[in-house]
Amino acid sequence: MKRAFLILAAVTALLLIYATYQALVVAPTERTMGDVQRIFYYHVPSAWTAGCLFFVNLVASVIYLIRRSSWSDALAASAAEVGVIFCTIVLITGPLWARPVWGIWWTWDMRLTSTLVLWLIYVSYLLLRRFSDSAQTPVLAAVLAIFGALDVPLVYFSIWFFRTQHPQPVMGNGGSLDPRMLHVFLLNLGVFTLFGALLCWARFHIETVRRQLDETRALEALLDDGRTGSSPARSTR
Repeated sequence: MKRAFLILAAVTALLLIYATYQALVVAPTERTMGDVQRIFYYHVPSAWTAGCLFFVNLVASVIYLIRRSSWSDALAASAAEVGVIFCTIVLITGPLWARPVWGIWWTWDMRLTSTLVLWLIYVSYLLLRRFSDSAQTPVLAAVLAIFGALDVPLVYFSIWFFRTQHPQPVMGNGGSLDPRMLHVFLLNLGVFTLFGALLCWARFHIETVRRQLDETRALEALLDDGRTGSSPARSTR
């Protein structure tokens, strides 16, 4: 597995370099927005990857509530952590694009607000897992993950259901994209998805090893306590 991970990591790194070159150099410059439009090649793939990871978190959380399996809880935590990273990229790149195009850093429209709420929910999820020592923490976290996942479709469909300042989709719903831009966009979409999966895999492996070490230490502590309790008392004379 280690060899497969290293190969996948090397391939992902090369693809990220190639995709960055395509986005910053090869892709044509948008006529009205100029080079600031190139943020699109990172903003949208980051949003897509975050949504995929939150979906993994949802599925793993449901499995945990049904089976109480340690691996599903570890996968849910790992997917949420990596998903928050990509969601943070979305919230950073969005205002970087908005400032030169809209003239403002932020506006409280439905797409932006629902994305911020989504980020806050999953940050709360991670804080709950980090600072709560209760035995019910995984269950509470799984329930919170299911609640947070309900915001994902709201984020996606908000520009259809509400009047927002956020741009309409460039594909579908009457939108269009230059074929050369579409090629670069799809390339970055695939590479970011692969990168997110790689990070989730690595985080899941680390979390699994950590839990195994905790279980081993707990077992050793029980054995030590058993030996201490069964040893004969020394005479005080």
